[in-house]
Order: sequence, then C-alpha cells, then structure tokens
Amino acid sequence: MIKITIIPGDGIGKEVMNAATYVLDSLELNLDYIFASAGYECFEKTGSTIPDETINLTKKTSATLFGAVTTVPGHKSAILSLRKELDLYANIRPVKSYPGVNSLFQDLDFVIIRENSEGLYSGLEEYTDEGAVAKRVITRRASERISKFAFDYAQKTGRKKVTAVHKANVLKKTDGVFKDSFYKVGEEYPDLEKEDFYVDATAMYFLTKPHIFDVLVTTNLFGDILSDEGAGLVGGLGLIPSANIGDKQGLFEPVHGSAPRHAGKGTANPAAMMLSAVLMLDYLEEHDEARRMEKALIDVLDEGKVVTGDLGGTASTMEMAAEVRKKLESLS
Repeated sequence: MIKITIIPGDGIGKEVMNAATYVLDSLELNLDYIFASAGYECFEKTGSTIPDETINLTKKTSATLFGAVTTVPGHKSAILSLRKELDLYANIRPVKSYPGVNSLFQDLDFVIIRENSEGLYSGLEEYTDEGAVAKRVITRRASERISKFAFDYAQKTGRKKVTAVHKANVLKKTDGVFKDSFYKVGEEYPDLEKEDFYVDATAMYFLTKPHIFDVLVTTNLFGDILSDEGAGLVGGLGLIPSANIGDKQGLFEPVHGSAPRHAGKGTANPAAMMLSAVLMLDYLEEHDEARRMEKALIDVLDEGKVVTGDLGGTASTMEMAAEVRKKLESLS
C-alpha cells in the first residue's frame, strides 16, 4: 500500500483534487489517501494556514498531492512552509504542448527546474525609513545542488542539453555564484550540452525560438516567472503541473492558484492537477501507470469533446474527469 497525503486546500483546489483522485482510483495501484488541511479555510477553522499535524503527516507518507490554497495576508504561506520543512529544494515545471489544445506552439517539450529554497523567496525582508529591503540569498551549496539535480534529470529522462538562466551581468556576485556553480557541476556530465543565457534574453527566446530549450535551471524568482510565461506558450496555467522534490520527500501541485471567484461552479480545468498526479506516479516509480494516466488525458484533450470551457468545451470538472477515467479504463 502506498500512503499519499492529500491536501485539497480551498477554492478550486478541492474540485480539481476530487477530479484527480477519481481518476487515480481507477489505476491498478493500492493507494491509501490520508487527507490533511492547509490554506484559507483551514486558517478560518484552526487559526493556522498550515497546522503542525499537516506538516508531520507529509513526513510520514510516500508523497504529497497538493491542490491549491488561498493566501491569507500577513500569515505564512502553506506551500512555502512545506517546501522549507521538507527541504523540497527542486521545483520541476514541464512546459509541453498537447494535441487539441489551442497553443502558440504545437510541438514544445522542455522543462524548467527552479531552485526552491533561497533567492528572493527566502523571506528575508524588512521595512526601512525609505521603504523596504529584501535580501537575495544565493549559496554555492544550493546552486551546486540544483545544478546537479538538473543534470541528473536530463540524463535520466534522455534529454541532451541543460541551460542555466541568470543575470550575472548585473547581479555579479549572487548570480556569479550560481553561474560558476552550474559550470563546475557540469564538468561531471561531459555527454550533456551546457549553455547559459541572461533571464531577459531567455524571456524573449521563449517567444521567438522556444524550441532551442530542453532543460533549464534557474534561481527561485526567475523560475517562477519563466514557468508562467512557458504556460502561456502551451495553452495556459490549466495545463502546467509541478513537482517539488527533496532528498526524502516529494510534493506535487498544479501551478494555477485557488481561483476563489470560480470556486463552487464546477468549471475548473483539472488537467494540471491530473498531470501533477502523473509526476507523482513517476516519482513513486510507477511509470507504467503514469503513462496510462497521461495517455488517457491526452486522448481526451485531443478529441476536445468533453473538456472544460477554457479548453473550448462545455464539460464540468467532474465530467472531464469521468471521460479521462473512461479512457484510462479502456487502456487496461
């Protein structure tokens, strides 16, 4: 039995999670879901956006599937807290075109690997008489660790090139450390092509020649921004999953937020949540089942008959989930 922590969250998080677990239930796996709370609704009930019992539970299960949460101003972020507590230092965000989806590019398939533990998301901010100051922390340890993760990922998945993204011409010391660490680690991978680009140039290349990319590795803020730009290339945030990986734990979540204005309407696109579950299955080394679930979703997207409104259809969240499950069961 594989124990999975399920954190639906709030907003559309609960709806897309229901859709994903409905599909997961039809797999030939013995999954044991253990539900936990986090987010705005959790805060209203408990006074905490991420209770200690939720964090402790994630440490005891094989993986965590996370929906989406609404931010509570002035209180700690549930997802950032989990990343820190579990030392989930690597964030994987695939950017992939799917058949049947209205995309700027129809044949993209690259991956952004984002350093998750430091940079401007370290939370080291303070007010000053003039306004406020944030400290950007870049260490050799974290830079080498994320670079090694990116090179290992490229090797494991059969990719050929790793691109470091930085702004070392302006942030000479912090991004200088990141760039130097990338090439130092890269010496251990002679069979992989290595290159680096400034982040502003990378943003332009995403729009003008995105096919040059294979695996990108970058710092926290840059990775966050570029992954949303990447989503715009292939149909939007409703199709972008993510994985947060550490040495001992993995957490999987769609990139989109909780969209509280759309909550309760049953119209949310569940694809990113399902694809996040696919990433989780690969993490658990259930590769055959991951491919089955992915193919079932791709078949539904390709047909375009039972999909949500953002994909050009009229189906509800659970109607789309039911169609994916039907396709999946036909692949048995």
